[in-house]
Amino acid sequence: MDRPDDSTAPLGFLTRPLRLTLLGLWAERLWRAFWPLWSVLAATLSALAFGLQDVLPLEVAWSGLILAGLAVIGTGFAGVRAFRRPTRAEAMTRIDARLPGQPIAAMTDTQALGTDDPASLAIWQAHRARMAARAAKARAVEPDLNLSSRDPFALRYVAATALVMALIFGSLWRITSVQTLAPGAGVPVATGPTWEGWAQPPAYTGKPTLYLNELADTRLDLPRGTRLQFRLYGEVGEMTLAETVSNRTEVPPASDPAHDFIVEQAGQVTIDGPGGRTWEIGLIADLPPTVTPSDKLARESDGKLKQDFTASDDFGVVAGQVTIALDLPQVERIFGRTMEPEARDPVVLDLPMPNKGNRSAFTETLVDDLSQHPFANLPVTMTFQVSDAAGQTGTAEPLRVVLPGRGFFDPLAAALIEQRQSLLWNRANAPMVSQILKAVTWKPEGFIRNERAYLRLRVVMRDLEDSAASLTTEKRDAMAEELWQIALLVEEGDLASKLEALRRAQDRLDEAIKNGASPEEIDKLMQEMQQALNDYMQELAEEAERSPDSQMSQNMDGMQMSGDQLQQMLDELKKLMEEGRTAEAQELMEMLRQLMENMQVVQGEGGQGQGQGSPGQQAMRDLQDTLRDQQGLSDDAFRDLQDGQEGNEGQQDGQQGQNGQQQGQQGQGGDQEGQDGRSLAERQQELRDRLGQLQDGPLPGDGSEQGESGRQELDRAGRAMEQAEEALRDGDLPQALDRQAEAMEAMREGMRDLGEALAEQQRQPGDAQPGQEFGQADPRGQRDPLGREPGESARIGSDRNMLQGDDVYRRAQDLLDEIRKRSGEQMRPQGERDYLRRLLDLF
Repeated sequence: MDRPDDSTAPLGFLTRPLRLTLLGLWAERLWRAFWPLWSVLAATLSALAFGLQDVLPLEVAWSGLILAGLAVIGTGFAGVRAFRRPTRAEAMTRIDARLPGQPIAAMTDTQALGTDDPASLAIWQAHRARMAARAAKARAVEPDLNLSSRDPFALRYVAATALVMALIFGSLWRITSVQTLAPGAGVPVATGPTWEGWAQPPAYTGKPTLYLNELADTRLDLPRGTRLQFRLYGEVGEMTLAETVSNRTEVPPASDPAHDFIVEQAGQVTIDGPGGRTWEIGLIADLPPTVTPSDKLARESDGKLKQDFTASDDFGVVAGQVTIALDLPQVERIFGRTMEPEARDPVVLDLPMPNKGNRSAFTETLVDDLSQHPFANLPVTMTFQVSDAAGQTGTAEPLRVVLPGRGFFDPLAAALIEQRQSLLWNRANAPMVSQILKAVTWKPEGFIRNERAYLRLRVVMRDLEDSAASLTTEKRDAMAEELWQIALLVEEGDLASKLEALRRAQDRLDEAIKNGASPEEIDKLMQEMQQALNDYMQELAEEAERSPDSQMSQNMDGMQMSGDQLQQMLDELKKLMEEGRTAEAQELMEMLRQLMENMQVVQGEGGQGQGQGSPGQQAMRDLQDTLRDQQGLSDDAFRDLQDGQEGNEGQQDGQQGQNGQQQGQQGQGGDQEGQDGRSLAERQQELRDRLGQLQDGPLPGDGSEQGESGRQELDRAGRAMEQAEEALRDGDLPQALDRQAEAMEAMREGMRDLGEALAEQQRQPGDAQPGQEFGQADPRGQRDPLGREPGESARIGSDRNMLQGDDVYRRAQDLLDEIRKRSGEQMRPQGERDYLRRLLDLF
């Protein structure tokens, strides 16, 4: 029989592992029994945290809540039934199962046999000691929380993930909104009277509208003119409004639900009643604008005034004006201004404002032309004034200046302008003006070179003499306008002769030098004279080209000048003017005048009837004209392409006007009709037909290698023109420009080959026409104004002995390629590119 002994006494070291294992058993069995409950609760909380109950229909939300409640009850009941409370013995058994030989169970056993045998007892004690040593190594056993066999679809993880997402992106406070699902919970509860208020500053200040309910500060600084609006809610009379900022004479009842007024002064605005407020309203100062004109009034070469000014305002300047009045005390009372002037209203001009940007502070330039006004060239006062959006104005101190006007350098034109001003000063000056005009027009030979101006002046003199005693304002103004137009005619002229235009430009420049004109006016007149000189030289060159048998000479003992020497004279003249050496400048002007006066074109002997040259030469000139017209057409097409991309109509008109001066009346490109009513495609067709006619006629070098090569290039040009015409009709301007460029290149190559063939023909004995060898027989007999010999192919310039050797044509081709390259560089000045194009047309 077993006898009891103290078998549990040695197990005291298992207390801690036993407790931990027991806790693990509790967790394991709770997790296994109640995991469905935890999953249902997590899914329900995540749905509520995301606010699903707020977006679902009421019926659906209630149904979901009921299902969730039933699921909680069902899973809770099932968990209670499945849960079994763990014991200490179960924890001991789990620990012992993890140890080898189950030493804990062995230590609780008792010896059944041999209890009286000392040897048997010794063995039993040794066995218990060995088991005790093994039991001392016992550790707590972790719980088994794996539910994969119970939850094969991992629904617990889905619920847990939803709960984590709700905690991160949702709000647990939204769970409380479920109370709104209760009957009657959605009905708002009245909270008593309330109010709303807005402060809307004037638009010109650029400040935003303020919502007064959101402002905690009781001090408000607002611009004058701010609109305050209030709405009072609740029972009428429970809330009232009082204010001292509007200066209203008719104040509505304080209990009105709506109040709307403008802030005109500092004061208070008070809302009395539940939730009422009081504000102290202060005014933001709106200072008047200021304007400061520049001390120096500038005058352009054409008489326009330029006046800089600076304006500023704290909220921006909206408009400005300048008033120009006659400064009578400063007027020199001589000649026609001795009597009192007729009353005239001051001139009022609008000041330019920036089109964009901030107008708080800016600088602009007033530009206007008052040359025809009676105040022109007289002392005046200019008073600048600007205004802001609030109606405040700022005025600058009057600026005392002489009002700029157009300068007239022709003595007759200046005299007419002076008498016009006397007539406008006072109509009583009419008899004096009539007498002076009679004196001016006495013996007009050599003095008045413009016959039209003289005849128109005689008509004005007759009308002035007939109506001097009873001259009306309208008649006086009409006569003043006619005198102005006559002065312009005398000053600028409408002369067809390039030589007369050159003389006129020289006279104006000489008069400007004598009168001490401004540098800007001198520079403008220098440019006009240089342009007139270029036009005159071009006329001489064209005359020589039209008449190869004519000769150009200078009746100054055969003196000759090159183009560089002539340009040096002009540069020296400009330098003398810049240095203020007017006397030397006048001497140089007189020398230049004599040089131009003695330059003339005279007809050679035996040259009658030979102006057109040989048929080959005429064909080359026709090809040059065709190439020039093709270049103009290409320019028009390119401008149309630019206008289509940029929409710059003003630039188009300016470029077409310039093109019209250079090339005659051309079409305006695109689908628009030109001045002759033809479109670009029609003009291209006309050029192609003209080229075809030239190919059907006689061309230089027929039968020769150079002649055939030239004809092939012209054929290629014709095909390119046809393709360009088709592109123009289809509206494909880029393609048309490419084909036109190809056509012009082919024409230049063809003309080069034909020119070489023509030169070869003329070098052969017996081929020269009568009168064509005049320049060769007498090298000094045919000279252009710059001392150059006319070429053998009816072109100005010498094409003899320019290069020696067999490399002549290669060098000529290199030069031609370089000219083409430079003519296409858009960075070069327009004048230089036009000159290079003319060279390409010639060669």
